[in-house]
Amino acid sequence: MPTLQFKGKNIIWNHHLSVPYHTLDEAPKLHYHPETTAGNLIIEGDNLLALKALLPQYTGKIKCIYIDPPYNTGNENWVYNDNVNNPMIKEWLGKEVGKDDLTRHDKWLCMMTPRLKLMRDLLIDDGVIFISIDDNEQHNLRQVMDQIFGEDNFIANIIWQKIHSTKNDAKYLSDNHEYILLYAKNIENITINLLERTSKMNERYSNPDNDPRGDWSSGDLVASEERKEGYYEVTGPTGKIFNVPQGKHWVYSQENLKQMIIENRIWFGKDGTAFPRLKRFLSEVQQGKKSDTIWINTEVGHNQEATREIRSIFSDEIELAFDTPKPVRLINRILQLGTDKEDTILDAFAGSGTTMHAVMDLNKEDGGDRKCILIQAVEATTDDPKKNICKDITRERIKRAIDKYNYKSGFRYFKVGIPIDAETILSGQLPTYKQFAEYVYYLCTGNSLPDKKTIDEKSYYVGSCNRNVIYLLYKQNFDTLTKMPLNFDMAEQLIKANPGKRIIVYAPACFLDDDYMKDNNIDFVGIPYNLFSRISS
Repeated sequence: MPTLQFKGKNIIWNHHLSVPYHTLDEAPKLHYHPETTAGNLIIEGDNLLALKALLPQYTGKIKCIYIDPPYNTGNENWVYNDNVNNPMIKEWLGKEVGKDDLTRHDKWLCMMTPRLKLMRDLLIDDGVIFISIDDNEQHNLRQVMDQIFGEDNFIANIIWQKIHSTKNDAKYLSDNHEYILLYAKNIENITINLLERTSKMNERYSNPDNDPRGDWSSGDLVASEERKEGYYEVTGPTGKIFNVPQGKHWVYSQENLKQMIIENRIWFGKDGTAFPRLKRFLSEVQQGKKSDTIWINTEVGHNQEATREIRSIFSDEIELAFDTPKPVRLINRILQLGTDKEDTILDAFAGSGTTMHAVMDLNKEDGGDRKCILIQAVEATTDDPKKNICKDITRERIKRAIDKYNYKSGFRYFKVGIPIDAETILSGQLPTYKQFAEYVYYLCTGNSLPDKKTIDEKSYYVGSCNRNVIYLLYKQNFDTLTKMPLNFDMAEQLIKANPGKRIIVYAPACFLDDDYMKDNNIDFVGIPYNLFSRISS
C-alpha cells in the first residue's frame, strides 16, 4: 500500500507514546445536574493531553467518535502547539498556520496523527469514527487514516450538502458540500444500523385483496436476460397462460413459483387476468433502510440551520466563534448509524458542543441512555488571555440546551491537570490516590479498571487482573510518601490476604530481598522511576 509522507512524520509518528498521562481534575462549580449526569463529561484542555488522560478509564470503551477538526483552510487562525522535543517542530510552536505557510499541510498532519492514534486506542473493537473534512485535507486525511486504522477498515466517504442554495459569488463552482470519512476499528466486527422507515417509504404498501398478512407492494417476477430453465408457462387462477417476454426469464424455478401461487404470494390483479407480480409484505421487509453516502440538507440540516440553533440558545449574547458549525440533525444521523442506546460517544474537537446536544436530543427521542464525552481547549491568546471556549461556549450551550429542551440529563466538568510523571512527582505535585490508582492499573495491565469501587486507599488495594492483585502504597503528601516502603510487615499482610496469587506492589521503595520476593510471588514497581514498566501476565 502506498504511504503518505510529510515533513515531521518520522518525528511525530509515535509521539502519542511519549505524551505523559495527566490527571483529569473535577471542577464541581462547573458541573450541571451532576446527579443525572449519565456519564456525560466535558473536559477543558488540550485534546492531545485529554485523550491520553482518558486511556486509563476508557481504553476500548468508546463506541463512536465524531470529530470536526480544523479544515486547514488557511483562514482559521489555528496554531500548532504540540511540544515535541525536536528543533524543527519547536520552530513551529505558537505560530499561526496561514494560507501562505508552505508547511501547513505537514503541520496539520503532524497535529492530527497522534490524536487519531489515541482515538483508535479508545474505540471498542466494534467501534467507528466519523470525521468531518473538506477539500483542503480530505485527500491527506484519507491516506493517513488508511495507515493508522488500516485501508481495509475504510467504510465510506459520505458527502454532506452543507448549504441549501448556490453561491453565485463563487469564483468557479459553488462549493456546496463537505465530506464525512467513516472508518471502523475492525470492520469484521461492526454493524452499521439501518435508518428508520419513513411514512413516505410505506406509502406504496396497501392490501387490495385483504391478505391476512397485511399490507404489501408488488414487484417484478422476470429478469432481463434469457435463462433456459427460467422459461416456462405460468397458469393464472382463471386458467390464463402467461409466458415471459422473449429474452427474459422467471426469477424463480417452476416448482418454487407454483408453491408461491398456492401460498397467495403472486398477484394476478383483481380479476385474476393481469400479468403475475410478486407480493412483498411490509411485515417481511427490512424494518429500516441503509443510509446512502449522499446526505442532503433537507434530511440532515445545513450550516445555516446550525448557526440558527446556536443563536436560538445564546440569542445575541455572543459573536459566533465557529465558521462551520454542524446542525444537530447531522450528528443525529451519525448517532443513528453508529450507536445503540447504551453506548458512549466521544468528540475531541467539541467546538460549540453540538455532539452532546445531539446525544441528549436522541436519548429524549428514543429513550436511550447514551453517554457523551466532549473535549475542548480554552483557545486563549495573548490578545485575549481570558478566552475560554470550553467554559463559555461549549459548556454554556449544553447547560442552556438542557433547560431549553428539558433534557433529563446533566454533565460533569473536568480540567486537564498535572502530568503523572517522574519529574512532576519529584517536584511535589501529586495526583489523588484514586487518580494514581486508575493510572497504575492501566499501566500494569493495559486495560482500564473494570470497577473503580475496588480502589481502597486504606488497604492500598487497587484491583485484580487474572491471578494478579495490584497494590499502590501511596499518599498525596510528598513527605509521607518518602517514608512508605514495602517492608516485611506490609508484605506479610498482603501474602495472608492473597493466598496463591501474584502480588504486584507499586511503592516508593522496597526493603525486602530478592529471594523473599521470589518465594512469595511478589513484584515491586518503584515510584516513580520504573513506574512505566508493564508487568507481564
